[in-house]
Amino acid sequence: MNTLRYRRIAVKIGSNVLTRPDGTLDITRMSAIVDQVASLHHQGVQVIMISSGAVASGRSELSENKRLDAVSARQLYSAVGQAKLINRYYELFREHRIACGQVLTTKENFSTRRHYLNQKHCMEVMLANNVIPIVNENDTVSVTELMFTDNDELSGLIATMMDMQALVILSNIDGVYDGDPKNPESKVITDITYDTDASEFIQQGKSSLGRGGMTTKYRIARKVANEGIAVIIANGKRDNILQDLLSPERSIPYTLFHPAAQTTSGVKKWIAHSEGFAKGEVHINQGAADALLSARGASLLAIGVTHIDGDFEKDDIVKVIDPEKNIIALGRIAYDANDARAVIGDRGARPIIHSDYLYID
Repeated sequence: MNTLRYRRIAVKIGSNVLTRPDGTLDITRMSAIVDQVASLHHQGVQVIMISSGAVASGRSELSENKRLDAVSARQLYSAVGQAKLINRYYELFREHRIACGQVLTTKENFSTRRHYLNQKHCMEVMLANNVIPIVNENDTVSVTELMFTDNDELSGLIATMMDMQALVILSNIDGVYDGDPKNPESKVITDITYDTDASEFIQQGKSSLGRGGMTTKYRIARKVANEGIAVIIANGKRDNILQDLLSPERSIPYTLFHPAAQTTSGVKKWIAHSEGFAKGEVHINQGAADALLSARGASLLAIGVTHIDGDFEKDDIVKVIDPEKNIIALGRIAYDANDARAVIGDRGARPIIHSDYLYID
């Protein structure tokens, strides 16, 4: 009897999992991960892979050019490395008679609902036709201000967009520790629930090959779990890691962020991850802030707005700011900037942001 816990998962594979210390691709590890994904695929599990490693792979193919700035170097290494990486995945999956497909994206592709849904449809079609999507940021066209923080951020967006049951983040350590992972007395925090705050234990350093670190992983994991998706942080260098993680029995150490009991709607999941795309700010009084925070089904009314910053169009994402300058919500606004300013304080105006399009942070 098949007792796998999840039937639809996103798997993020970090650079430190896929590469050796010298930056070259670890083909043995890649092959082992593909074998595991293929096994899950044959068991009926739908898998989307978010794979790092392109920049590191490209860097290992080219001699270092110290005349290149950071963005130019990243574009060059990605252009070379992405071809090498996806070709390797293609050959490895073909041995299992499984097709895979490349999905390159940028942060800007998530900024509008239309582009967001286009990406979702693409991957839904791939999954429906038994093709495994392999997603990565298109570093060849991304520039600094439009980059994802790292592929941890991208994996969170993909997991929520595709309504996955679980997001598995594979790193080179066993999970979130209650101290420095290098200290033998530190232990893995096995379970993190909605009311658990483990942020004090997070180490601030970044990985040696990727852009991210445990701080980003923790922040993304909490947000995704709060939207009803389980998140697992585990060691991708362990043998048979994916099968072990999906087993109902915990046989290895890892950190599980338990999903919230109440799931979030698809449009609110998009809004929740759209802070970086916000085009303006709606500042509100304390009464409006209290109403939004106490009644989760409340809309933002014009009577509670004090002023508006920014130049935006109808249906753009905006931040909702309380009197203490805190971002308490994100929403898709029902007015353009000029019309929104015109109805400030109007009791009879339709909501500035309807509750269906308002995500309370």
